[in-house]
Amino acid sequence: MVPKRWAKRAVTRNAIKRQIYNVSADFEPFLVERAHLVRLRATFDRSQFVSASSEMLKAAVRAELMQLFSRIPASAVPALP
Repeated sequence: MVPKRWAKRAVTRNAIKRQIYNVSADFEPFLVERAHLVRLRATFDRSQFVSASSEMLKAAVRAELMQLFSRIPASAVPALP
């Protein structure tokens, strides 16, 4: 879930969702088969991330997602490039 209050523009929300899908696909074999929810709980400031397609925004989102998925036991985490 990417609420409007944390990412005002639809293009930003969609970019964040694409990053969620991409990172979660890497960890899919290690997740229990059920519905999983990833919820944005803080804002991505437009002054810092001017473009929704910026590499800076993608890197920030990916870093937070990797931190989230790091809670999976270490023996189950895939080797990522």
